[in-house]
Amino acid sequence: MKKIDLQDRLSEIFQHLHENPEISWKEYNTTAYITKFLEEEGISYKIFDDCPGVIAEMGSGKPVVAVRGDMDALWQEVDGEFKANHSCGHDAHMTVVMGLILQLKQADWKTGTVRFIFQPAEEKGSGALKMVEKGVVDDVDFLFGIHLRPVEELSLKQAAPSIRHGAADFLEAHIIGTDAHGARPHQGTNAIDVITMINIGLKNIWLSPQYSYSVKMTRCQAGGESLNIIPGNAHFALDVRAESNLLLEELKKKIEKVIQSAESMSVKISYDWVDYVPGAVVSEEAEQFLRKGILQTYGVEGCTAPLRTAGSDDFHYYTVKRPHLKAVMLGLGANLKPGLHHPHMTFDRGCILDGVQILKQTVLEVLK
Repeated sequence: MKKIDLQDRLSEIFQHLHENPEISWKEYNTTAYITKFLEEEGISYKIFDDCPGVIAEMGSGKPVVAVRGDMDALWQEVDGEFKANHSCGHDAHMTVVMGLILQLKQADWKTGTVRFIFQPAEEKGSGALKMVEKGVVDDVDFLFGIHLRPVEELSLKQAAPSIRHGAADFLEAHIIGTDAHGARPHQGTNAIDVITMINIGLKNIWLSPQYSYSVKMTRCQAGGESLNIIPGNAHFALDVRAESNLLLEELKKKIEKVIQSAESMSVKISYDWVDYVPGAVVSEEAEQFLRKGILQTYGVEGCTAPLRTAGSDDFHYYTVKRPHLKAVMLGLGANLKPGLHHPHMTFDRGCILDGVQILKQTVLEVLK
């Protein structure tokens, strides 16, 4: 396939995926589109009875090299309307993987298997877990992912050989007390005061300044329409992040102590950690292969140092659940503005072909 033909095909694929976004666990039309593509290209694949997603495969034998592309869009407000929206670049990620299939069809390697994982529900933090449950990486030796990066991190024609995502978890809590009359505050405990004390306690959590971490209250709900009732019940939520999985666990223990100590204000507090996403566990060997792919595509000037970010990605569940995996995620420069998850996020689509070439060179290096 000539370069110009590949670019046209990638543009067509991307446009379809971009214009037909589907939210987590609802990616059935996307699944159907990918399977039709695979059938037309003569690539074997399998789908699942209980969830969206596609696993395609080329070649045979060892090593087994897997490449993952996430499928889901975000549900967010865009110009006053809530809708599915590809504002995290997953439409580009799928396009890169499909372009990689087109390129590898024309490549020649003596032995080895390349597996393509079109994974649902990355935004829910649970799609990778479902794929692990399905056994799709049990025999995989190397696993590569990809993510477009904001312009503040990488410009077009730049790429990082790994993304060192931090670990994240989210807490939902309920304060259970008794309402009181506004004229008789001594007869109850104001749940808003409890939340205030908890928030102050969270601001006074200290870990080593050598490491990055953060705790933010992202939801706070108490009271109703009557302004003369002191609310005894309330609900709050936290976004908690740390640069490593071990640091996150240390931070969570301190948060729990703050919440538990607030029960001294004569209330009960129940809480649950609801959406853990692990930090990156990067294979140096896989990173070296990816670096070679970048160097062959962009040269020395386009290969940056590994990226460190407080963001998270469920890609790292693969290595947590299957420690034998040698995994790494490509950070791809795209002149992405104004930022990931912004409802009007845009990027230079020329990066898609670059991503295909980088991963092609990387995969072929592993298969040598």
